[in-house]
Amino acid sequence: MIEAYESSAVRAAEEPLLAAGVPLMDRAAFALAAAAVRELRARTGRPGLNRNRAVLLVGPGNNGGDTLYAGARVAARGVHVVAVLVGDRVHDAALAALRAAGGTVVACTGEDTTTGALAGDIVTVAEAADLMASADIVLDGLLGIGGRGGLRGSARDLVAATVAVLGTRPLRSRPVVVAVDVPSGIGVDDGAIYGAADGPVLTADLTVTFGAVKSGLLLPPASAHVGRIEVVDIGLGLPGQAGPATTSAAAVRRLTAADLVSRGVLAVPAADAHKYTRGVLGVVAGTQQFPGAAVLTVSGAIRAGVGMVRYLGAREVTAAVLAARPEAVPAGGRVQAWALGPGISPAPPATDEAARAQQGRIRHALAQVTGLLGSDVVGDVVPAAVDAGAIALLPRDCPPWLVITPHAGELAELLRSRGESVERSDVEAHPLAWARRARDLTGATVLLKGATTVVVGPGVTYTQADGPSWLATAGAGDVLTGLLGSLLAAHSVAAVKDPALPALLAASASLLHGLAAHRANPGGPVAALDVARALPATIADVLAGRDPLA
Repeated sequence: MIEAYESSAVRAAEEPLLAAGVPLMDRAAFALAAAAVRELRARTGRPGLNRNRAVLLVGPGNNGGDTLYAGARVAARGVHVVAVLVGDRVHDAALAALRAAGGTVVACTGEDTTTGALAGDIVTVAEAADLMASADIVLDGLLGIGGRGGLRGSARDLVAATVAVLGTRPLRSRPVVVAVDVPSGIGVDDGAIYGAADGPVLTADLTVTFGAVKSGLLLPPASAHVGRIEVVDIGLGLPGQAGPATTSAAAVRRLTAADLVSRGVLAVPAADAHKYTRGVLGVVAGTQQFPGAAVLTVSGAIRAGVGMVRYLGAREVTAAVLAARPEAVPAGGRVQAWALGPGISPAPPATDEAARAQQGRIRHALAQVTGLLGSDVVGDVVPAAVDAGAIALLPRDCPPWLVITPHAGELAELLRSRGESVERSDVEAHPLAWARRARDLTGATVLLKGATTVVVGPGVTYTQADGPSWLATAGAGDVLTGLLGSLLAAHSVAAVKDPALPALLAASASLLHGLAAHRANPGGPVAALDVARALPATIADVLAGRDPLA
């Protein structure tokens, strides 16, 4: 599992080490320089570095010092290094080290008149952007964990100009961009991107982060800009790192495939298992207008290994489900979890009796989920995955074992129904904040779908970014609902007893969904049914400890 921390926890872990004179900056710079050398060699395919060019973006804080010291080490290896200073302060000792190693230093003031980089030490924004575009590698050390509210002034102008210039270059001729601790301009704690809708953020190919992963690196929309994450142990003592003991809890978690086994989410059925011990899932999905949603939801559940699916729906839709999945049982009965809502309109016309009947079935199921049992609802309280049209049917107060799975537009609609003034664009800009707000207003566990999925449960937040971009396709969410339903059914009793478990199961479903999408057609288009079909082999790989992406 990847655990990420807010900046306050990282600072608290740094303070005693800094007070004791521990050379944290030297450790960080050494690791950053090693990463830069490795990236240069991978880019050029040559062990020698003397023909390479590196540009350092240097801000006024400690990140700027890390970057300058790393640049000095790289320059000593023969790389031509230019440091572009942005701001009115600089780490003097680090700057002296770079100059002593033969590095060139220029300042970007944002002014329009200058003699240029080669003739003096002042460059315009446009000239600095051209320097970066012509480099082999760029180290982004403008802002660190102390940065708040995004880039400003000449730093903002410089990054915006660089992004524009790089956009005109073929991918193979662009420099490798290495973010120092965090890409400059992201919300370090919340993953927001401040300013214009597109940033400005210089998207990194690699982020070398010190001491611990910062929570913003795992959160959207910033997570789209961090590239690969490499954590450097500098001895802060946060869990998973060496150093002094700390009680700081991770703010954000991300599961890996190994966690699904170690945490008991997936397991091979016992020798005496039968369909009822493996989990029975009730599915209310699909209408005559959208029968495919029912097929996909049921397929996702069955291929994920649920013991039985009981499908409830109109006769024509039931026929489509049975044609695709003859294992499904087209009858009611005792269930251990529900999957509700895919393909169902939140407000069908009064004349559509079949669609309104599906709404009635959903309300009946929600009564069992919430414990508001009536004379016609029997059985124990069970968990549920609630998607699409069923989200509008939620009661005012929901338990944490009810997991809603909206996309940004559906979450905004739910929040507006609870009195919030919010649009889809607001959710997309600050998904963590709005997912947490939805959790507070409803009591439900929230799985907010997206390229990076955010899961918020009681006292816990997960993010998963495991699927290819091809997964943004019709019906993929229906498969996810069925998959999540199967996990909830398998862990029904525990999910009701442990308020945090449904969030773990929701994050696990997102992880498996993404891995199966990769397996369905590596590097190419996938359809939703392809994802469902890839689930059994994906789960088999995870259980056997094999890499599902190998």
